[in-house]
Amino acid sequence: MSQIPIHSIERSNDIRCESGGAVRALEKTPAPEPTSQPVTTKKAITPIPHGELKPLPFVNGHHGPVITKDGVGAALSDTPAPSAPSSPRIPVMTRTNSMGTSTASTPRIRPTTLDIPGLTKSKVSPDGRIAQRDVGSKLVIVMVGLPARGKSYITKKMARYLNWLQHDTRIFNVGERRRVAAGGQAQTGGPTRSNFSGAESNSYSTIPDKPRPNHHQIAAHILINGHPQPDDGLTPLHLPSPVHAHEQEHDDFAADDAMHAHLEAKFPEIERATTPDDDQDTDAMDQSASFFDPQNRKAALIREQCAMETLDDLLDYILNGNGSVGIFDATNSTLNRRKQIMIHIRERAGPELNVLFVESVCQDQRLLESNMRLKLSGPDYDGKDPVAALEDFKKRVAIYEKNYVPLGDYEEDNNMPFVKMVDVGRKVISHQIRGFLSSTAVYYLLNFNLTPRMIWITRHGESQDNVAGKIGGDSDLSANGTRYAKAMTKFIDQQRKEWDIHQADKHAHTHFPPHPGDHTPPNPHYGPHLDEPRNFCVWTSMLKRSIQSAQYFDEEDYETKQMRMLDELNAGIMEGLTYDEIRSRYEEEFTCRRKDKMGYRYPGPGGEGYLDVINRLRPVIVELERMTDHCLLVAHRSVARVLLAYFQNLDRKDVADLECPLGMLYQLEPKPYGVEFKAWRYNSDNDGFDLLPDYKLHRAKYAV
Repeated sequence: MSQIPIHSIERSNDIRCESGGAVRALEKTPAPEPTSQPVTTKKAITPIPHGELKPLPFVNGHHGPVITKDGVGAALSDTPAPSAPSSPRIPVMTRTNSMGTSTASTPRIRPTTLDIPGLTKSKVSPDGRIAQRDVGSKLVIVMVGLPARGKSYITKKMARYLNWLQHDTRIFNVGERRRVAAGGQAQTGGPTRSNFSGAESNSYSTIPDKPRPNHHQIAAHILINGHPQPDDGLTPLHLPSPVHAHEQEHDDFAADDAMHAHLEAKFPEIERATTPDDDQDTDAMDQSASFFDPQNRKAALIREQCAMETLDDLLDYILNGNGSVGIFDATNSTLNRRKQIMIHIRERAGPELNVLFVESVCQDQRLLESNMRLKLSGPDYDGKDPVAALEDFKKRVAIYEKNYVPLGDYEEDNNMPFVKMVDVGRKVISHQIRGFLSSTAVYYLLNFNLTPRMIWITRHGESQDNVAGKIGGDSDLSANGTRYAKAMTKFIDQQRKEWDIHQADKHAHTHFPPHPGDHTPPNPHYGPHLDEPRNFCVWTSMLKRSIQSAQYFDEEDYETKQMRMLDELNAGIMEGLTYDEIRSRYEEEFTCRRKDKMGYRYPGPGGEGYLDVINRLRPVIVELERMTDHCLLVAHRSVARVLLAYFQNLDRKDVADLECPLGMLYQLEPKPYGVEFKAWRYNSDNDGFDLLPDYKLHRAKYAV
């Protein structure tokens, strides 16, 4: 496969990389006066000439020229260059020493250390979140792999975990933008984002800067219709979207060729070829397997343009917004594409932004078949014949395989950090992992497994302090609490037996290749065989009301363990008080907590807040992801809220006010497509539990 030499890539008018790696400054501008605030520089928008697509936007390296090798930026470092991304670096400063002599010096290098919301703080980050200027502490994750290799599964789980830890994370999916661009649909509501949860649009920070132009709409309009938008001096943001393409004339083929020449210069790996699509003027292009053929010139240009525009949205989120982690979700299966990504990141962000490549490889044919069949329910094949859809998808994968270059020697030779996951966690290979966020993500990836299992979450039975309305404390169960403990033990035992029967039936009706009438393709896992008895763990806190709620489980059949991480949130000096007493005695504290319940910490020795609970539950979450056994967690209100927030990817602002009453049992089953959720409510009339089929987690009516 041909590689992109670094000197063939279009450069800015500030520096030029010549063959041999020498860098020569073409222009010099006076350095700005140092200020205490970051200086934001903006380029004037140049109108698009008739018949020419505006080049993809980028910002020069903010901290001086970036010397690259074979299309890849300099190796990343835990002690990056100064981390104000919008301020140009001043290469040399003069400083007067004690003898009155002026000496030259370089700017101070800022160290990059961990930032944990709720556990760290500084002047630039009083809440512990990564400051916008600290680009060296942020992370871009670039996914790599053929279709149906579990990339979306991995990205959604990583985003869920990092967001749960309060590191603002967002997925940027190229496929979503490609469907809009090639499908002739108008996009509204800002940049394309991967809605990995229904609450994402409200969960994490929005970018405060002016929205970037929707260049993919312009590209789609021209590529599909063969006619550029009129040059009226407006920026692309104000131009008509592809949904109105049928209203345009399609007679300017010379402009079409000029636009193609520009994009082909930007993406030289795209082969110039003529396909039937080149002669079609339609509102929507066929996105079957032929769309992904490199010989399809028009489709290839759309895909490359969409990829770079999606990457720009990600960098806007990291550099201009308050995002900490951006996940670039695409195949990125060729070496040329990955080089282009690295060049673009270094041009806009400089050398300090951390980049981690994550590749997913499937060697198990059963897992691959299962993944492919799950793809048939996706947007590309919605409503289509499943047999024909599966055949088309396999053709698409075969096209990608022809040009696929896995991560390996090139990345190692250029000191590029990466992780390679085989069969979604069966085997993991890592290379030069640096930085707190990278290490956090990789440690989480090490604990993936696809084993079918049940996870149950409940609060303890009613305690004597519950009856009195007091918070905290370490009281015994009430009579009603003891009844609940006995009923819960009986119910869990029954559900365990029914689950075993269901799994045996499912195993009997799955084959490879799948047979007619099978429930689902086999989902391989690397743990105990299905015919072996599955262990069942019962975890409680170290408080009496939690321990007593699990006292009726037979320890011959259940592994019971007490964990201090599951203890209730400590209310400090307010332990043992009612909320009315807190309101009257500590009115100011009561008001502060109501204003910011998630960030509030109770005063006094041992006082905690919800962010403290999240951080002490980190090893519990990782262990639940790693283990292959069933598990019941008998916890407390704040702990149950935080655990449910992780598994259900809840909005940050809803976690501390989640309705989580006594007498509820929450059942969770990890699946390849997410987490299956059920809710059961204790029925004191028959000492049983009723399934609530339409139950949805929601905020409490009266927040406490």
